[in-house]
Amino acid sequence: MRNIFRVLGKQHPLRGGILFSAAIVLVGFGAVISANNLLFLIVAAMLAAVLASGFLSRMGLAALELDFVAPDHIWARQTTSAALRVTNRKWMPSFSIRVSPVASGGSTVYFPLVPGGSTAEEHVDLLFEKRGAYKHNRFVFSTRFPFGFVERTAQVELRRELLVYPSVELPSQIERLFEEVEGELEFHERGRGSDFYRIRPYETFESARHLDWKASARTSDLQVREFTREPEWAVEIYLDRAAPARLEPGFETWFERAVECAAGLAWRISQTGATLWFRSQGFECHLPAEEGIYTILKFLALAGPLDGRPLDEPVNASHFQVVFSVRPDRLQEAGWTPAHVVGLRDLPGSLPHAFDRAGD
Repeated sequence: MRNIFRVLGKQHPLRGGILFSAAIVLVGFGAVISANNLLFLIVAAMLAAVLASGFLSRMGLAALELDFVAPDHIWARQTTSAALRVTNRKWMPSFSIRVSPVASGGSTVYFPLVPGGSTAEEHVDLLFEKRGAYKHNRFVFSTRFPFGFVERTAQVELRRELLVYPSVELPSQIERLFEEVEGELEFHERGRGSDFYRIRPYETFESARHLDWKASARTSDLQVREFTREPEWAVEIYLDRAAPARLEPGFETWFERAVECAAGLAWRISQTGATLWFRSQGFECHLPAEEGIYTILKFLALAGPLDGRPLDEPVNASHFQVVFSVRPDRLQEAGWTPAHVVGLRDLPGSLPHAFDRAGD
């Protein structure tokens, strides 16, 4: 993303420049008092140095462009590497260029030389504490070249949105819930296809694991024993974004934690290849699907509480259900039973039970 807007011409005097200006005044006063031509020449040279410093520093920042290349996927509280590129569009080289974010806490990147008509690149580490959309990011070019009398700055605004996903690190309570999901997944994989369906001829490149040798001996052709397919087992995660009518203390903290836990649980389940339905008021996504998990993370990066929105019904009551909600009393009416419910008291503190079952 390239710079769209830049403010040139701001400069701040430095200690060296103040001392040099004081020296000019003293030497000039001495030249006037003594009428010494050599002192006048020295004063002229010193003033020329000041003018040359201002011209060179201004030219150094002229025609510079900033290009910030960030990865497609960024997670909160996770360090990410990005590239900061400075392109010099003029023929004259630029020396001693610093690039720093306007927001506090960012690190400064130093470019000792940016040759004319070329691009210099440095890698930087990004760390965002919170999820969400970061837009209108401001950076500042600065230089003290050539003599360090003043620091001239130019501000750059990058008008492109950076989307930061919620952290996918799971707390210990939700980690135990994921282990339960893994156990259910292993159970269904082990028991899949247990009922006999038919015997049919063997097909090329088919696994020999299900060959029926007795039927093959009778017909003199390879025969395969086929089993019925069990109904597809899936995990269903629902994030209830409805805020309580009377906002309870800790709801906002719980909601942020719930978003992170829902993101982390969905991410871990997607790595297993299991079927996943992720739903919330006004949103639905089914996995496995190409880029499906990132569709969920993009939604969660921007998701916020809603007022007065009812719950959707589950896709299938036989699915392994996980519901994040501060209103567990509403779940039974919507058909979320039995579901693993993560409520208001479960995430902020370290209570021994991280989830309850709706209807228990």
